[in-house]
Amino acid sequence: MTVLLADSVWPELTDRPLVLVPVGSTEQHGPHLPFDTDTVIADAVARQTAARLPRAVVAPALAYGSSGEHQSFAGTSSIGGPVLRATVLELVRSMATWAGRIVLVNGHGGNLEALSSAVRQLIDEGHDVAWTPCATEDVDLHAGLTETSLMLHLRPESVRLDRAEAGDTRPLEDILGLLVTGGVGAVSPNGVLGDPSDADEQLGRRVLDDMVRQTIEVVIAGVVDARGRLRHPAAVS
Repeated sequence: MTVLLADSVWPELTDRPLVLVPVGSTEQHGPHLPFDTDTVIADAVARQTAARLPRAVVAPALAYGSSGEHQSFAGTSSIGGPVLRATVLELVRSMATWAGRIVLVNGHGGNLEALSSAVRQLIDEGHDVAWTPCATEDVDLHAGLTETSLMLHLRPESVRLDRAEAGDTRPLEDILGLLVTGGVGAVSPNGVLGDPSDADEQLGRRVLDDMVRQTIEVVIAGVVDARGRLRHPAAVS
């Protein structure tokens, strides 16, 4: 059973539990996926990971992140990197008074700089903290096949599949310059980076299972690289 911090009372918490904190965003995900897609995925990974680990607790998700690259699309609500960094610093410092290891489970690539910077400082302060990604960008970049399949598995009622359409399908290295200078809107008018056409629930289930498996493995290994990210021991030089 997954222990949710929001649904617990303080005497129920074990001594120095592992705390998983989902970190997401509130940003556009094309014409067919909801704004909280990243948060939903990060929360699902954290909950399913906690269910398979002893003495693990899932904290309420951080639902706002650093999403400036999507700001040209209505509805995107970003707190920016500096505020996200400060939020993570204060949150972990507070949790560290009662928690054991704290792992930030990140669902949005735009959060990486803030998370890495905050976690490195927290480690220097002596806190047992790390972050790990939900690797949804292995197939395509944003609101494409992978995320659409995941949402069809996790919350199908929120997917407007009849509105799904391909966006810019070029690899990241081909569009990175435009993304940096002009955001997602500069390369994809519909906000999609990829093609959701072949998305299906079974693929979403497989991808989620794989992300949970990877998360469990790195949490158990406990190896943190120079960016504060949990890694497999063989991947750390």
